[in-house]
Amino acid sequence: MATGRTHRPATRSRGIPEATVARLPLYLRALTALSERSVPTVSSEELAAAAGVNSAKLRKDFSYLGSYGTRGVGYDVEYLVYQISRELGLTQDWPVVIVGIGNLGAALANYGGFASRGFRVAALIDADPAMAGKPVAGIPVQHSDDLEKIIEDNGVSIGVIATPAGAAQPVCDRLVAAGVTSILNFAPTVLSVPDGVDVRKVDLSIELQILAFHEQRKAGEEHAAADGSGPATAARPDSAEQGPDGDVPAVMPA
Repeated sequence: MATGRTHRPATRSRGIPEATVARLPLYLRALTALSERSVPTVSSEELAAAAGVNSAKLRKDFSYLGSYGTRGVGYDVEYLVYQISRELGLTQDWPVVIVGIGNLGAALANYGGFASRGFRVAALIDADPAMAGKPVAGIPVQHSDDLEKIIEDNGVSIGVIATPAGAAQPVCDRLVAAGVTSILNFAPTVLSVPDGVDVRKVDLSIELQILAFHEQRKAGEEHAAADGSGPATAARPDSAEQGPDGDVPAVMPA
């Protein structure tokens, strides 16, 4: 089976826009749910609603994949699952290392969705000597002194950083120097990487702050409606996160 080091997804070479690539996991999640219910076909309207986008955007996205559906029938669910999985590179085996096995890192290690989506946790790495050899999710934690050898031995090109903020950049630098070209960053800091290295940032505190903003706004509008000084209908909660390409998709499928 191919590894992440020698094979890369074909999306960029095919000219698929980044905004479309970011929505493909949403479509795949919705299609996988339909497949598990043995639903054979789905219309663009039904699939768009399940994925949280509009149907015109969905049809445009699928046109980049060469999928146009069948009039009056819709899209073949199983074929779309395969097609999107192939475009995302999920039909390959992607070994992943997780660096920083605190509460968050341990939770990520125990996440069962990686294997079903084409990712294999090849190693867990931590700087604490007391963690060395301790099994987490059935995988023994290895010390960060061996990071470069672990990357090389497992052919890893994807790294997950779940360290405290202060340790994230040095860990990132070592991952990149060892050959990692894609990083998922859970540390609350912005990483600096050279060209050719992709970083996706997941900051839970920022997401909660955005939700707090929407809750405060809704509470203010409800108060204004109650005393007659403002409209009774709150704006769409996600409107502040829209841009030219519409809804900002989730980083990881649930």
